[in-house]
Amino acid sequence: MEKKAKKKKFEVHENESLSDCLKRMDEEGYLPVRRREEPIFKETKGSKEPELCGRKIVFDGKLK
Repeated sequence: MEKKAKKKKFEVHENESLSDCLKRMDEEGYLPVRRREEPIFKETKGSKEPELCGRKIVFDGKLK
């Protein structure tokens, strides 16, 4: 029998809703413990400042 990791990170994909990601976690046997939003930056040639272009949502899951 295959052993599962106690903790796993689940990223919400571009065309996926939060509830879809939570369903996927439940199907794999994980409970959401923490939600993190990480900014995504891009560099422009004319400016030295990074420009905010989006965000990435990541859930930390704990084995049930």
